[in-house]
Amino acid sequence: MDRNTALGDFLRSRRARITPRQAGLTDDGGSRRVPGLRREEVAQLAGVSVDYYVRLERGRRLNVSESVLDAISRALRLDPVERTHLFQLAKPAAGRPRRTATRPQPVRPGLRDLLRILEHTPALVLGRRLDVLASNQMARALLTDFDALPHRERNLVRFMFCDETARSLYAHWDTHAQDIVASLRRDAGRHPHDPLLAELVGELSIKDEDFRRWWADQNVYRHAHGSKHFHHPVVGPLTLNYESLTLPADPDQRLSVYTAEAGSSSEEALRLLAGWIRQPETAHGQHADHDTEGGGGSRRSARSGRP
Repeated sequence: MDRNTALGDFLRSRRARITPRQAGLTDDGGSRRVPGLRREEVAQLAGVSVDYYVRLERGRRLNVSESVLDAISRALRLDPVERTHLFQLAKPAAGRPRRTATRPQPVRPGLRDLLRILEHTPALVLGRRLDVLASNQMARALLTDFDALPHRERNLVRFMFCDETARSLYAHWDTHAQDIVASLRRDAGRHPHDPLLAELVGELSIKDEDFRRWWADQNVYRHAHGSKHFHHPVVGPLTLNYESLTLPADPDQRLSVYTAEAGSSSEEALRLLAGWIRQPETAHGQHADHDTEGGGGSRRSARSGRP
């Protein structure tokens, strides 16, 4: 990803979404060639010269100060995630750009043990590009059998856009898919020289019109917590809350855990799903005995049939 181009694209997308009235400016009532704020208006709100802001939006290499970026963040009404993204694009880390390693990210044995212990709760470890680095049986039964896929395809974005079952699994697929794209955009700001991320974006931009449109929106998002609604083929509808925790030992990995509200029908659905994956092979014609550290991947998925 060209960081200069990315900076300009991001700034243009953010000012396009704000009206003069929202920014506290007087609308002259005249026709506007572009939606949202003009460059001159952003410069006025941020307290910088128009020429300076124009050069910044054009991706010129400027020694921009944090105070100026703060002022532009306020002018464009950026939320905390967007503000961090702006800083990452405008003030890259010192030194020569380094390409992100393409080797699979290792998952500590203790973390795999934690996934195994959470036997009644879907949990998985996500890495850069939203790669699925590890998952437990419940996560594979809820979503899909990532362990059975080639390493290149063990990715939450690929699942969302390339696996047709995802569109029926998520009750609000459009909303969740846009969040996934925005989360990947955030990763692109943090790792602009990641060749696998560039390859993923290029591939999905060609294959999927929705992805291409949402990627162009320049939205950024951090999956920290929330809820998701599912139409599961085995246990039916369920609503799950998720918590996504960045791991202190590796900021490029996070543990995502799905839980149901106590006493709810979704909690009962999770119990049914846990019981289903433990039924013997004769009940489904498939094996269910696979732990998180297995080498060949789980041999079953909730996509494979009904109890």
